[in-house]
Amino acid sequence: MPLYLDVHNIEGGVSAKDVAAAHMRDLEEQVKHGVKYLRYWVDEKAGKIFCLVDAPNAEAAHTVHRNAHGLVADEIYEVQEGS
Repeated sequence: MPLYLDVHNIEGGVSAKDVAAAHMRDLEEQVKHGVKYLRYWVDEKAGKIFCLVDAPNAEAAHTVHRNAHGLVADEIYEVQEGS
């Protein structure tokens, strides 16, 4: 399955606690769309969130975020893992 990295830009910053709560909602929603959210990273001050996800396509990953909490990514990239 393709691997995607998405980027969220939250004006004014974001709290790691709020991102963790949103991620939990993603985990509850993901199975309906054949998606698996793997990891995420947060830069609270810059308001940046990065999510790594296995998904059949970018739209499926986007749909999980939209349905789970409405915080959709501003950018999404298909990536390949390196070592």
